[in-house]
Amino acid sequence: MKTLRQILAGKSGPLVIVSPDDAVFHALQVMADHNVGAVLVLDGKHLVGIFSERDYARKVILYGKASRDTPVREIMTDKVLYVTPDRTVDECMAIMTDKHFRHLPVIDTDGQVVGVVSIGDVVKETICAQQFIIEQMEKYITG
Repeated sequence: MKTLRQILAGKSGPLVIVSPDDAVFHALQVMADHNVGAVLVLDGKHLVGIFSERDYARKVILYGKASRDTPVREIMTDKVLYVTPDRTVDECMAIMTDKHFRHLPVIDTDGQVVGVVSIGDVVKETICAQQFIIEQMEKYITG
């Protein structure tokens, strides 16, 4: 099974981040521009939170806040579970399923954010691995 380091090596594009002082509206624009469902919230180089569509729906809309006037820090998830690049896809699938997360930041041993994996990334890799096993079994049976 692949590690997150291998998954991240295959992903292209910049890390999608916002500042805790950015307006929620700005964060939503960044998410739309990059076609992602969550952004990491960094204060300098330090991960201080994650902001997702779910945070917006549950903490802005339902509480009647204005997205143009509300800073991300007020509604982001600030207790962020993260993983290291050496974790496997299976381990991440277990964490994401158990905790009902759709996004997991990846932080190296120096504390630097190196990427984020989504449930889509994890499912895609799981399907690819299963397809490979099936193909190998078919070759073994027919060969």
